[in-house]
Amino acid sequence: MNKLTVYCLLVVLLFLSACQKQETQESVTNAADSLVAESSSGAATEADTKIAAIDGEAVYTASCAACHDGGVAKAPHKTFLGLMTSNTIYKSMDEGLMQLQSAMLSDEEKTAVAEYLGGSMGMAEATPQMCEQSVFDRASLPKSKDMGFDLKKTRFQPAKVSGLSKEDVPKLKLKWAFGFPSAIRARSLPLLAGGFLFVGSHDGTVYALDPDTACVHWTFAAAAEVRTALTTNDWSVGSEEQVPILYFGDIIANAYAINAATGELIWKTKVDDHDNATVTGSPVFHGDRLYVPVSSLEVASAAEPSYECCTFRGSIVSLDAQSGEQIWKTYTIEETAKPTYKSPTGTQFYGPSGAPIWNSPTIDVNRNVMYAGTGENYSSPADGASDAIYAFNLDSGKVEWRQQVTANDAWNLNCELEGKVGCPEEDGPDYDFAASPMLIDLPDGKQVLVAGQKSGFLYGMDPDQQGEILWKNRVGRGGVQGGIHFGIAAEGSRVYVPVTDFDGPPPFGDDYGDEKVRPGIYAVDANNGEFIWKAPHPTDVCQGREFCDPGVSAAITAIPGVVFSGGMDGVMRAHDGTSGEVIWKVNTAVPYETVNGVRAQGGSFGGPGPTVIDGTLYVNSGYGMYFHMPGNVLLAFSID
Repeated sequence: MNKLTVYCLLVVLLFLSACQKQETQESVTNAADSLVAESSSGAATEADTKIAAIDGEAVYTASCAACHDGGVAKAPHKTFLGLMTSNTIYKSMDEGLMQLQSAMLSDEEKTAVAEYLGGSMGMAEATPQMCEQSVFDRASLPKSKDMGFDLKKTRFQPAKVSGLSKEDVPKLKLKWAFGFPSAIRARSLPLLAGGFLFVGSHDGTVYALDPDTACVHWTFAAAAEVRTALTTNDWSVGSEEQVPILYFGDIIANAYAINAATGELIWKTKVDDHDNATVTGSPVFHGDRLYVPVSSLEVASAAEPSYECCTFRGSIVSLDAQSGEQIWKTYTIEETAKPTYKSPTGTQFYGPSGAPIWNSPTIDVNRNVMYAGTGENYSSPADGASDAIYAFNLDSGKVEWRQQVTANDAWNLNCELEGKVGCPEEDGPDYDFAASPMLIDLPDGKQVLVAGQKSGFLYGMDPDQQGEILWKNRVGRGGVQGGIHFGIAAEGSRVYVPVTDFDGPPPFGDDYGDEKVRPGIYAVDANNGEFIWKAPHPTDVCQGREFCDPGVSAAITAIPGVVFSGGMDGVMRAHDGTSGEVIWKVNTAVPYETVNGVRAQGGSFGGPGPTVIDGTLYVNSGYGMYFHMPGNVLLAFSID
């Protein structure tokens, strides 16, 4: 397996948005075979003839098929590659993150592979519907900010913010649909501020939309996919000098500040120099600082037998919110990786490594700390940094305490390949903390830090006692893609927990003591960790649909008396907060006519979940990676 074989994984995982913004194919559900047929049309030029002489399928088979034809469980299937435009695929190899790994291919070979997967090159760019008037309303301050809606990451939107009652929820109907060009996934949480609706996209475009009509006020082109939520600074209503600023990160580890009124760049800062560094957890604005979590995809690079794994370390970076200058940076692993051992093939390995921070930090103003959870080590030796909750001092970045819940978790993608040449001796189990920890106020005046893990366990920790574990409950079965993923929610001390649990043995419904757990939504008491109610999804909800699963991976959102959850089956459900009963649902995995003229399709929900503001529910649908249903649409539901 050569380097391109491994980094083909990243073509779809990253697909950098230096790529052209083109209109998507006839539908994002078209199979790659139908797209290939398009490449044979049109007048032939000398370049076309040269490219036609190269068998794109043969190049793909030699360089990418080992991963993308089903050989690696986490590698997106070739069908997903075919749902992208060929321009996007080509540019990722020619000038994006794939540039180095594709250096052994000629320009004609890269073009041939791109056209084999995505159809003919040179598709017309999509032209967004621009708003006739564009006035940023400084009096319309943001009602909720960042991935958790508040600094404690409760993902709860009170009535004055949501503008939606439990009685209104069953009346929700589609208001409009907005299609993202060149996209097979949509995972940036929308933000409403200044009368504009902001959202990032797969191809790196950040949009400022009108929340009522979805016309476009302005767009900004980031250097890569924007999968994070967007957040803003605090501005005064009466001040015309104070610039309203929009903050976010991209998947090649850039943090941005742009003018929220105009879309103009204010600053851009690279927060980590490692080749595989990325920003997946949403940055958090607090005081005069922006706190940015750093993770990486070196866990995938390790699948190449000659790759010297691994040297990345997770971190939190504190930036000056006005200038973007670094104030402090704290790594989850204190020491830099050192040579450890050589593989049977002679490849040098390094460690300790990994412990990425995939989630958005939680701010504890009273204790002057922030909390964040880490993922696994990437190489041996496993250390105390992985699968842990950290408390960082807000001013200095000093680690006040850390509480590890799963020891000896060193894992990388090689652990899924035959031979496991680069798999750490610990061999997993890959039990990241992917969801943000949540700080909850209890009725007795105390607080508890609640954290959900891919193991399926939910933990209650004491923030005053070094994260001492007060209780834990196995809510899900867990696994590499199982357990608790992107975000839990809470209303008071009632914690809502999404569970995905879909991949690999044991089968759904296996016993854990007296409990049977299945994918779905569960309510847990933050006081003691005990179940309040259970709403497991039936495991037959997919009815044979390809890339469909019954669980809930995406973050969930609570309003008074209701919790909204988007499933991997493409269905958005609203559960009664006191009983778990489903009171409203809609299947989004269907084609849509969009207001901007882009053909769009919904799919699995992955990542940000919905936001509910001023009586409207906004949610992205589509998660075309890791063998889930692709999609490229932003939906708005209201009772109007």
